[in-house]
Amino acid sequence: MAERFFLTGCASGMAKHLTNVLQQRGDYVFATDVNLAALEAAAQELGWPADRVMLRQLDVTDCEAWEQVFAEAVAAFGHIDVTMNIAGLLLSSWVHESPLKEINGQIDVNVKGVIFGTRISARHMLQRGKGHIINIASIAGLVPVPGMSIYVASKFAVRGYSLSAALEMRPKGVYVTAICPATVQTPMLDHEVSNPAAEMFFSGLRILTVQDIERAVFKALRRKPYEVHLPWLKLKMVQIMGLAPWIGPFVAPIYQWSGRRRQAQRLGK
Repeated sequence: MAERFFLTGCASGMAKHLTNVLQQRGDYVFATDVNLAALEAAAQELGWPADRVMLRQLDVTDCEAWEQVFAEAVAAFGHIDVTMNIAGLLLSSWVHESPLKEINGQIDVNVKGVIFGTRISARHMLQRGKGHIINIASIAGLVPVPGMSIYVASKFAVRGYSLSAALEMRPKGVYVTAICPATVQTPMLDHEVSNPAAEMFFSGLRILTVQDIERAVFKALRRKPYEVHLPWLKLKMVQIMGLAPWIGPFVAPIYQWSGRRRQAQRLGK
């Protein structure tokens, strides 16, 4: 049976890919993004049918806009089965250089955007006695990362909030899952390729793809876990660092070297 989805950040990256996959399998998607023109361009590029994918502008940092747009989605589809809070912002910078605008932007989009979306979706789903909310956190929600302190803080918050919400609502039939991936190949990654503070963002054995996220999401939809981590091997390494941050100075240089090397390759150096 076709399900009704509400997604944020659908003009590019993970959410664009997931919107396309969901509509192809016969589901209905209420696709939102702060950039409506880019969202409409994505719909035209991929041929999203208007009767299956509805497009709306949504600034996830605006709680009143959330209320209005989510109400439109419910009116259009009758109900929402799954909300995916995917919209995110990464702006790497060293602690002493972090611009106030970038601090506020990452906290507002990554944290408040998820909280608003979860809160409003939860009200609707609790009334129905069922539903699933998937929040995209990050492996950065489990481990300290130099050069990404604000992003890390925001993803620690997303993971903590999601797990708390999951414990609160699971007995009432509403599931919350935090998905914590390592670096994913999206336009957000490309934006940081020349930023020295983002070197750790490019480290590791491989960069995940949107197809990896797709598999993690569908696994979560089937099993409804509290959280999903990928890749598994990198998770184990970062868990050790998260539990024993004093190891960081010994391990971080390896990841920083790996990240700088990959950045240089992408820049053709």
